Amino acid sequence: MADMSTPQRTWTPSSWMDLPAEQMPEYPDPDHLKQVLETLSTQPPLVFAGEARDLTADLARVCRGEAFLLQGGDCAETFDAAGADATRDKLKVLLQMAIVLTYGASMPVVKVGRIAGQYAKPRSKPTESVGGVEMASYKGDAVNGLAPTVENRRPDPSRLERMYHTSASTLNLLRAFTSGGFADLSRVHAWNQEFVAGSPQGQRYERMASDISRALDFLSAVGIDIGREATFNSVDFYTSHEALLLGYEQALTRQDSLSGDWFDCSAHMLWIGERTRQLDHAHVHFLSGVSNPIGCKVGPTMTPEELLELVDVLNPDNIPGRLTLISRMGKDKVGDALPPLLAATRDAGKNVVWVCDPCHGNTFTAESGYKTRHFDDVLAEIAGFFGAHQSEGTIPGGVHMELTGEDVTECLGGDQQIADLDLSQRYLTACDPRLNNAQSLEMAFQVAELLRDRPCARP
Repeated sequence: MADMSTPQRTWTPSSWMDLPAEQMPEYPDPDHLKQVLETLSTQPPLVFAGEARDLTADLARVCRGEAFLLQGGDCAETFDAAGADATRDKLKVLLQMAIVLTYGASMPVVKVGRIAGQYAKPRSKPTESVGGVEMASYKGDAVNGLAPTVENRRPDPSRLERMYHTSASTLNLLRAFTSGGFADLSRVHAWNQEFVAGSPQGQRYERMASDISRALDFLSAVGIDIGREATFNSVDFYTSHEALLLGYEQALTRQDSLSGDWFDCSAHMLWIGERTRQLDHAHVHFLSGVSNPIGCKVGPTMTPEELLELVDVLNPDNIPGRLTLISRMGKDKVGDALPPLLAATRDAGKNVVWVCDPCHGNTFTAESGYKTRHFDDVLAEIAGFFGAHQSEGTIPGGVHMELTGEDVTECLGGDQQIADLDLSQRYLTACDPRLNNAQSLEMAFQVAELLRDRPCARP
């Protein structure tokens, strides 16, 4: 077994294979899997080392309290929903949220999407019974199909190739949108979708957008050519996903020609989930050796001692922006479980970004049978996250949300007052429920108030 106390001296892109790995699919044809991974290893990278370094620098600003991280997107992307319209709408809602946070709290926002790679999901059980037939659980389009048949649920390596090509197409769209005029600040009104515009939050957003437009007109009037300023007509937008399928991640790992460092070029940022964060297991070991900014989910069972060990393995050089800890406690546990962890990293002088995932710890099954979350519970965990940081004198660095730009009915509450009986109207998620565009915008206004009121709200 690899010596986990010195991961950088023992690490290679394939050394994770010597360690136990949770949540990895069992493929019926290992030779087919090997062939697919060999093919992927010859493909161009999806992202580049320089982009990942830029994100690390941006996250270092978050670590110092000089910026705020907004990370969001689908619980599980699907191949069929990866078209231009869906990609544009996901980007729209994240741009809207970012501008609300920036305007409301005078704080720069680092924008990271759960997009162009979030095609695999860990599951609590490897199998499920559907109509009395036992079959593999759906683990994301990268592994198997959503339709509940034994054949469709069988892990298929060819899906990894489709994930690569779909991610490449999505990244091409994102780059075109963010640099080709769509993200121009003068288009801030155009980001408000029709089905949101008439809502209270949509109207609030329009008033804010009008203020921004007047500010831009003023800058133009005093001689600033905002059309030529990159600050106004493009945005930096990064991609992320959970690094669950280590064979795929290894196949997309490349050695940077400038620095000699290894980067996982499947996304700018990768994270380890709550179910795969074991210190002596494969997922922690693999991500310890790539130079991307990385994240790790932190649940209510984490102890301060275990957390500090994990931080030492994943960020031994204590580099600001390298490691993001993603708290996912649940609204009833965050007040008790989070402060000791914040104190541990603070007292040990660890440079980490603390981010709140308020979605996963607040999921339940409604009376109608749909898995859902309540808007008020999500907001309550975020408020508890900010409160814990205030009590410990630490920096609340961001939020990590499951959301969509679509007009879905998957989460209860919010100004739309979505009720249990409404869930069936537009429940479209392939896995966990997502906040819709109106709920996401409403949440952004609420977070902006918390961010504005924190003691270290401004750089």
